[in-house]
Amino acid sequence: MFSDIGALELVTLVVLAVLIFGPDKLPKVIQDVSRFIRKVREFSDSAKADIRSELGPEFKDFEFEDLNPKTFIRKQLAENEDLKDLKELRSTFDLKKEMNDVADAVHSRESAPSVAPAATPSAPAAVNGSGTGPDLLKKQDKPDGGERPPYDADAT
Repeated sequence: MFSDIGALELVTLVVLAVLIFGPDKLPKVIQDVSRFIRKVREFSDSAKADIRSELGPEFKDFEFEDLNPKTFIRKQLAENEDLKDLKELRSTFDLKKEMNDVADAVHSRESAPSVAPAATPSAPAAVNGSGTGPDLLKKQDKPDGGERPPYDADAT
């Protein structure tokens, strides 16, 4: 219950208790608090026993800690033997390495010089090297100073 309280916090609580209640009343307050905690524990234990008896014999191994989602999932994962294969598969897959490989492949494709074959009258559609027409993703060259850009009626 108090596993996360350190020594400094415990000393601070004792000093505050002495200052608030005084050294004369402190033993009586400690007895009252311990009696209250004991009654709360007895009440919760009797409530758990009543719930177990009402649920029936098929729930005799039921633990209330299993109602915590983290505990339930951890228990189910520990019981499942198929997860060993999943852990082996997970250990062989390195997401950072895969992402770096993909990024390197993309950057090497972009940085590779693309030499487009010259457009000849016999092959006017071979502008991007694939023979399917102009490369629309490639940035177009700017027209000369006196030349007007092409007009696209659908764009207006």
